Amino acid sequence: MIKVGIIGATGYAGQELVRIISQHPEAEIVSLTSQSYAGKDYEDVYSNYSHMNYICEEEDIEKMADLCDVIFLALPHGVASKKINDKILRKVKIIDLGADFRLQNLEVYESWYTTHYSKDILPEAVYGLCEINRDKIRGKRIIANPGCYTTCSILSMYPLVKEGLIDNSSIIIDAKSGATGAGRGLSLPNHYCELNESVKAYKIASHRHTPEIEEQLSYAAGEDIVINFTPHLIPMDRGILATCYANLKEMCTYNDIKAVYEKYYGNEYFIRLTKEGTFPETKWVKGSNFVDIGFTVDRRTKRVIVIGAIDNLFKGAAGQAVQNMNILFGLDEKTGIDYVPIFPA
Repeated sequence: MIKVGIIGATGYAGQELVRIISQHPEAEIVSLTSQSYAGKDYEDVYSNYSHMNYICEEEDIEKMADLCDVIFLALPHGVASKKINDKILRKVKIIDLGADFRLQNLEVYESWYTTHYSKDILPEAVYGLCEINRDKIRGKRIIANPGCYTTCSILSMYPLVKEGLIDNSSIIIDAKSGATGAGRGLSLPNHYCELNESVKAYKIASHRHTPEIEEQLSYAAGEDIVINFTPHLIPMDRGILATCYANLKEMCTYNDIKAVYEKYYGNEYFIRLTKEGTFPETKWVKGSNFVDIGFTVDRRTKRVIVIGAIDNLFKGAAGQAVQNMNILFGLDEKTGIDYVPIFPA
């Protein structure tokens, strides 16, 4: 059995990790920590775990590194780089659900986030977007689990960028997320009365997932890409829907575009391409590791419009993190995360 540690186990993504790992046939939780609830029974934080005897421990990453085969970090941005060093990585594999190791360009990271404290480790971190980077993930010591908006946006646009079918300077991504994307901490904009019965754009032209999307699409294109990315907050618990627009270099038919997506994703279990005229909805991926992608060609404007949907806590966080773990340890990628989406929920 793979021995698992989870740091930050009482946030929404951390809780989802606990839920998945506790049912994983090849892994077991040997340590979970929480800064806010240290010493408390896990069921006192989440009553859905009342049949399990988990206890929130004080964090001691050195001790965990001796006990575990892999440690998941479900922490705020800027914290993980203070904890991870070569000594830790010699003992245990790290999968970081935060942003600290996602951007290889240090200057870009520090301009969008904060000071990076593990500059020597950063170059070996692999961006854990499994469907694109699985061959790079195998055998590595540290994996940067992608963000939720970025997972949906990059996978939605990757085949078009990779094949050079679109004008890369024309990419616009309009994305909506449920409230869990903001985390479990108290925040006035996420209070029920502030959030309910309203939809709003936020962090316009300044969301931190923007450079992550740009960096990965730039790798695919072989040139620098700059996009317009606008996130929106939706009064629902979980889910992301990304509507992506780009100008076609030459007019294509629906079947032309379909052939490109089939080329890259036809054999990808967790990517489901919708039928022509049917477009993804968040309710059809909830509670699962699936990414649903649909598209259409707007002949009038010579644009392609791509819709992607994921569960932000599953494929956008914990599920993809476990998928990365499965790759790291030579398991079938579907192990422990092959859930049928929940409906209704």
